[in-house]
Amino acid sequence: MADGAIEKVHLQTIDGTIGYKIVKLQVMSNTDVDVESTLKVYSVIQTTATSDTDFSDNTLLAAAHYSQHYSGGSYPEDQVITFDNTVFNQDIYITLKGHSYTAALNYYLELEQVTLDGTATAVATLKNIKNRS
Repeated sequence: MADGAIEKVHLQTIDGTIGYKIVKLQVMSNTDVDVESTLKVYSVIQTTATSDTDFSDNTLLAAAHYSQHYSGGSYPEDQVITFDNTVFNQDIYITLKGHSYTAALNYYLELEQVTLDGTATAVATLKNIKNRS
């Protein structure tokens, strides 16, 4: 994923009875250059990728901060990953933004599929509609 990019992961179904939750998120550089970047997963579309992480944003599902420096002896690779246990049934959006050093990153996102009953489907869909407003 390129620095500043926003990617859409298509998950939405016609009836919304399939939900998802994040069970694993990993990031790694695809080169050996200096990197300081933040990758974030949102439940609503983003217009720009930013490196700020605001955990009070209820549309933020996951965040990963990754850094590595070419001189690994002085500055080894480091990553911090946090994700919420939220169940969602709509498309999600992934953003990547660099800090002092920008570079492309690879990511691995693992989702667990959850069957939603009528009430859970309505709650997940309404929550998504509310967050888009």
